[in-house]
Amino acid sequence: MRHGKKFAHLGRKTPHRKYMLANMACSLIEHKSINTTVAKAKALKRYIEPLITKSKNDSTHNRRIVFSYLKNKYAVTELFRDISVKIADRPGGYTRIIKLGNRLGDNASMAMIELVDYNTIYNTGDSKKKTRRRRKSTKKSESVQVEETSPVVEEAAPVVEEAAPVVEEAAPVVEETSTNDSSENKEIETKSEDSDKKESDS
Repeated sequence: MRHGKKFAHLGRKTPHRKYMLANMACSLIEHKSINTTVAKAKALKRYIEPLITKSKNDSTHNRRIVFSYLKNKYAVTELFRDISVKIADRPGGYTRIIKLGNRLGDNASMAMIELVDYNTIYNTGDSKKKTRRRRKSTKKSESVQVEETSPVVEEAAPVVEEAAPVVEEAAPVVEETSTNDSSENKEIETKSEDSDKKESDS
């Protein structure tokens, strides 16, 4: 009888259950994510998270405690050497359970359990770093494009300035000729008028 026991028995006797969870924990440490049933994933989450917390403090005592649970020295080495460094800033919640639907054979509900810091899709820290790198690279490319295009604009401007004075010089020439012609015509008219007056006086 259960008598209010709060852990999942998983249909196994105690020694079988402990070795099964130890093997699943070693597989999770090695592969960083495994597929299993939802009930086993929840039991594994409660089993492995205290061990990951122990790995933050690398001491002989903690290594021996973790080894008594996992019973695999290679998994213990990887946990204390690699995973503990990666999850050093995280205050718990080292694993994530994602439901996958039902299994085809017996319709059991399946799930994937994974280490949170090793997921590249959901991990936002890496994406921020990538966007910073992209922003820096785009700024450099924009500055290079501006530097390439700016000399062309500077060369084109003097050509326009040189063309403008030519038009201004041509205009006064036309005005001078028109004023000269008009002044000559006026002089001729005044001379003819003077001659007419003299003839009339005489």
